[in-house]
Amino acid sequence: MALLPHNCQLLDAAGRPLTSLQAINRLDESEKERVYSVLLPQRLRDVLGLAEGSLCNAAGEKLIRIIAPKGLSLVRIEARSKPDEGVTVFFLELSDTQFHQMELSFCIIRDPHSPHYAVDVDERGVNNWFASHGRNIPEELRAMRAGLFPNQTHHGLQLFAAFFPLLERFTDALGIQMIVAEPLSYDNAIRYEKYGFDYLRGRRLMLEIDREFQPGGRYFSRLDGSSPFRMPGMERTVSGRSWAIHDGIMDQPWDEVQIYRIIGVHAGINTFPGREEEKR
Repeated sequence: MALLPHNCQLLDAAGRPLTSLQAINRLDESEKERVYSVLLPQRLRDVLGLAEGSLCNAAGEKLIRIIAPKGLSLVRIEARSKPDEGVTVFFLELSDTQFHQMELSFCIIRDPHSPHYAVDVDERGVNNWFASHGRNIPEELRAMRAGLFPNQTHHGLQLFAAFFPLLERFTDALGIQMIVAEPLSYDNAIRYEKYGFDYLRGRRLMLEIDREFQPGGRYFSRLDGSSPFRMPGMERTVSGRSWAIHDGIMDQPWDEVQIYRIIGVHAGINTFPGREEEKR
């Protein structure tokens, strides 16, 4: 049963209730596309020039690819600036868990007109899997100086604020009451706090990070100018802290942080209350 105001149970074309991604994935392709299209913000459609009610632009080129295999409880939505090439403007991966939760596995949003920063490959050009298999320091420096967060290859489109309410309503319409995720970086975790998430695991770590970046803390003392990612003053912003953590300033790798959002409930968590706002 849907909980959000003016929301209702998601139904297939025959009027049967849909309660999982697996149930949606049993539908024929055109109906799957209709159902999953509700996750596309209008501004994304405008940026791509999509025709009304379509996944194609005015030239008839299909720019949205929805991968939703029958028998599986996952969906991947890819939106490109040009068909089969160009920048992936929007990448979304969702799955529903055995505990009837919606897992937000990935959400990547890029401005196709912004410069590219090759932080996603090592210095030999090999995919580094979010810097877990090597880093590209020159490109990371370019990205940081351009105002990007770790692992960002382009500036964003400021679309998450438009996308998240669509995801919440979609999840609610399936009768699912919780969204879960694993933030890949410190700045991701802080961003999710803004959208009402709480911590299944990692809240103590986030509070420890805030404490140790205060004057006299371990991480504060390591902002000693020994690398461009560890400059004094970086403790004051989310970006500065995130780049320092990406550079290995912590005593352990960033890992195993899990978060959740109850549908219709903002948790009110803020583990970095003294941060300076950044212009982006």
